[in-house]
Amino acid sequence: MSEAAPAVGSLTDRVSFQRRETTGEDDGGHAVLFVPVTTLWARVRALSGRQVAEADGRGVAVSHSVVVRFRTDVKAGDRFGYRGRWLSVVSAGDLNGRRGWLSCACVETGVVG
Repeated sequence: MSEAAPAVGSLTDRVSFQRRETTGEDDGGHAVLFVPVTTLWARVRALSGRQVAEADGRGVAVSHSVVVRFRTDVKAGDRFGYRGRWLSVVSAGDLNGRRGWLSCACVETGVVG
């Protein structure tokens, strides 16, 4: 990731971390559940927004950067709860190679019409 290591005092946003779990259903197939793990201090920054086509409707996708203290359990498919919105983790990587910070590329999607 190309961001600079943040100062600890810049982690001013409170986010909830949820892990994605897949369970089998009785009728076949599977269901996706999000299991709450913990609440973290983070630095959340909106990066860009764009319109997308979602089935028969219009949607929006907003990309975010979420930086937290280093964790080994954050992976693509998990999500962060931030101010009533869900930010899905697209990728997560060690920010500076020293296992001090974890930088997550996230996306928030919604249907607008």
